[in-house]
Amino acid sequence: MRTQLKVTRDGDVFVVRLAPRQVSAMYEALSFLAGLDYGDTQLTLLVGAGREAVDGLVGRLAGRHTESRDFRFTIEELHTVHSALTALPTRFVERGGLFAQEPFHIRTGFYRENFDALASAVVRAVAEA
Repeated sequence: MRTQLKVTRDGDVFVVRLAPRQVSAMYEALSFLAGLDYGDTQLTLLVGAGREAVDGLVGRLAGRHTESRDFRFTIEELHTVHSALTALPTRFVERGGLFAQEPFHIRTGFYRENFDALASAVVRAVAEA
């Protein structure tokens, strides 16, 4: 997966050019966490936003994307996406504290390194914007 992002500012909004696999990774992270039996408080603690905001992001990222395209995000939405990318792997820690790579890959279609690299790229690109 390509991990570089192009981010530009448009006032208070960030315009992020995302490749199809990047959109898919963000969608997988958010939709998985939104699908857990968490209340609004738990979800807000985990990703910095409640169910309504997370569901809104999931809806915007849903669908089959075949070409790179621009998405408009507030800084709060980018925080939620970043948090989902970094929080999702913690849901795949087994007894003994070991990360379960195979179930993670089966569920998301990605390796953990992809999520880590994409989360880092979001921070880097926004800082440069």
